[in-house]
Amino acid sequence: MRAMWRTALLATMLVAGIRGVAIAQSPAQPQATVDARQTSAGQTSVGQTSVGQTSAGQTSDGAVKIGLILDLSGPYSDVTGNGSAVAAKMAVEDFGGTVLGAPIQVMVADHENSTDRAGAIARDWFSNQHVDAIMDVSGSPEALIVQAIGGTRHKIVSLSAPGAVRLTNEACTATSIHYVFDTEAIAQTVGSALIERGDKSWFFITVDSSFGYDLESNTAAIVMEKGGTVVGRARHPLDAHDFTSYLARAQQSKAQVIGLANAGTDLGDTIKQAAARGMIPRQQQVFAALAMRINGIHALGLQTAQGMMVSESFYWDADDATRQWSKRFFDRVGKMPNSLQAGVYSSTMHYLRAVAQAETDDTDAVMAAMRAAPIDDFFAHGGRIRADGVMVHDVNLYQVKMPAESHYPWDYYKKIATVPGDQAFGPLAISKCPLVKKEGSP
Repeated sequence: MRAMWRTALLATMLVAGIRGVAIAQSPAQPQATVDARQTSAGQTSVGQTSVGQTSAGQTSDGAVKIGLILDLSGPYSDVTGNGSAVAAKMAVEDFGGTVLGAPIQVMVADHENSTDRAGAIARDWFSNQHVDAIMDVSGSPEALIVQAIGGTRHKIVSLSAPGAVRLTNEACTATSIHYVFDTEAIAQTVGSALIERGDKSWFFITVDSSFGYDLESNTAAIVMEKGGTVVGRARHPLDAHDFTSYLARAQQSKAQVIGLANAGTDLGDTIKQAAARGMIPRQQQVFAALAMRINGIHALGLQTAQGMMVSESFYWDADDATRQWSKRFFDRVGKMPNSLQAGVYSSTMHYLRAVAQAETDDTDAVMAAMRAAPIDDFFAHGGRIRADGVMVHDVNLYQVKMPAESHYPWDYYKKIATVPGDQAFGPLAISKCPLVKKEGSP
């Protein structure tokens, strides 16, 4: 079955005329963006087929509305963007388009990497558009704002794209879920693996954001805990473009590892410019692209990215179930899904099943159903939502293949290890979430 799928994928890519290069977005799949100032006329309703559930009278307003506040045009648009919107719509379609007899509507908006705009969209959706749940927000600063608004308005916010660990620590809420990864999980996989193979002195190039700070802090803590040292750091603004000075400082530090605590096009540009300086492939220093996704590997090419360690909750080529879903995604988007986009599909399905199980779209009832049900699908096996909002699941450590090891399009990873969820995400006992009861507390 795997060999047949490889053949079918290659044929699809050849027909599209790309031969290993990412397909441009199909005009048949436009981005369904909704401006925060628009009324419900701008919403997109997906699917119409009944799944035999009960009447619409058990929903608050005759519909179940979910939204995604994404980066559709900026540095995170490739790893989230239209792909995440398509993943949510696929989940709605696969669920049947209705729940409790009511239509399921999907709204998508571009926050343009502005926390103010993200907050305005969330407030409008919750107050005026009657959105029941937000199923993802690109970027940790924007996610922190939207999650706080969801907590105040008592609305569900599920997050797949952002990674800041504080989302389920100091900033946790009773109505939020951190579904795919956090900076602690990256540190526990990639950071630990590099330290254990002897790469102990580190220099960090970090994006100036809550995500970057958390990723650097969590990884540095692992480095020092395991006997390593941090010899320096450089911080850059989001969407910086020119990384020459940061790379020069890292090179001069003589650190064994240059830890890249950034993401999206910032991460890709850092690596491309490092390659142009002759720092990649490996000379004296190892590059740890801590938040790299498969989209970035595809854009860089294996000649540049080979040998890098990556932490992923999902890989499209892991098994028959991941390949089957990923082929459907590829047919619509023109590229393979990453773990953030697969997480949007999984979390949306989990939310809709909880609505059906609770027989209402009431926040408390749906959250209780989501916490009670395990997540067991192509994305995660035996996943569960903790009291702090973390969806605990196994995380895989992969190494990017050498060009000679890759035998078909998007064949980029080889698995090194699987880190159990409790180890990857850290114990609940050390959580700073005020919702978590500690031993001895009332």
